[in-house]
Amino acid sequence: MKAQIFAIANQKGGVGKTTTAVSLSAYLANAGRKILLVDSDPQANATTSMGLDPRKPGPSIYEVLIDNRPVEEAITPTAVAGLSMVPANLDLAGAEVEMAARMAREQLLSKALRPLHRDYDYIFVDEPPSLGLITINGLTAADGIIIPVQCEYLALEGLSQLLETIQQVRRVLNSRLRVAGVLLTMADARTNLSNQVVEDVREHFPVETFETLIPRSVRLGEAPSHGLTVLNYAPESAGAKAYQELAAEFVDRFPVGVGAAPG
Repeated sequence: MKAQIFAIANQKGGVGKTTTAVSLSAYLANAGRKILLVDSDPQANATTSMGLDPRKPGPSIYEVLIDNRPVEEAITPTAVAGLSMVPANLDLAGAEVEMAARMAREQLLSKALRPLHRDYDYIFVDEPPSLGLITINGLTAADGIIIPVQCEYLALEGLSQLLETIQQVRRVLNSRLRVAGVLLTMADARTNLSNQVVEDVREHFPVETFETLIPRSVRLGEAPSHGLTVLNYAPESAGAKAYQELAAEFVDRFPVGVGAAPG
């Protein structure tokens, strides 16, 4: 069995990317899947969301990419059974400059994750909100990309650039890469704008868009400040139930051991 690897990416910030990476990982682990979450965002929000300190010394994704440390040395257990992570630290902010001089610089993450393919069901890479070299590394390592899209004005703006980057990566670096899913986040069924965005995204991505809508939720925003996933912080909240539904939909779409994403 080979792990399926998914990059969670959108160069637009504030769309629920890290919330999705952390929450989907937690609910899949809670359902019995073995999950690895890789924080490749220099802001280290996924790391802090899991209750880990990005200022703490120790192997992180930075040492894996820059110092060739074995990724196994950086894997850290979390409070969620079945969910481990490779944390980020603050040094990652300068990693792209250091990576630029390396041979096969776009493939550093892919190479690092290779020994783990039989250890996990799913590996998720939380990407930075940019289309730089770190994000390219995630796309080169991944079987599929999950794109969170916020249900607000200009939601689709900028996606054309991301889709063009995906096509370039497919042509040059990773022919496996597909758009695995588009996830509508921060939805509010009470507003015409939110409903219009849902309609527009489903029109643009009729196959890829998940049925599950992630609502705007105070509890989803609060959980990271406590170093907890919403599964542990507020499991009865609307946001938690939505991510539980997403996890079930995700497993139906990408069964364990079946392979890469459609698209």
